Amino acid sequence: MTIATSLLNVLPPEGRERLLALSREVTFSAGERIFNEGRLADRFWIISTGRVDLDIHVPGRQAAVVESLGPGDLVGWSWLTAPHQWHLGAEAATTVRALEFDAVAVRAVCAADPALGLALACRVAEIIGHRLQAARVRLLNLYGPYGSSSYPPSD
Repeated sequence: MTIATSLLNVLPPEGRERLLALSREVTFSAGERIFNEGRLADRFWIISTGRVDLDIHVPGRQAAVVESLGPGDLVGWSWLTAPHQWHLGAEAATTVRALEFDAVAVRAVCAADPALGLALACRVAEIIGHRLQAARVRLLNLYGPYGSSSYPPSD
């Protein structure tokens, strides 16, 4: 599993088991859309095998891939907060096997167990922060002056 984005392994064992009980295994074929930007975010996935490309809609063009996710990565975080709409789109770049979680059920378990809910929300926030930092570095590599992608900035 990817250390920077693993989700289940950082949860308390009993919480992890409660969440796993809500999951089901799914498979997406290469090229299959998993979700589209702006639609209802009612589930999320943890990749077992394969690669998922996250993309953003670009009017008049093909969607632009902004990140690729692999085994152990969380696919989708928009399910966690209102208005529960996807901020990006996702497509299986290869055949993907994943655990799928129903967001409504997970939110209900988290509401009933605030410690688990806090642990899950904090970990998802860390994942979002990691992805934002990675996007920052990619943008600096594309558009910034040479050598500007080092982080943290040196004094």
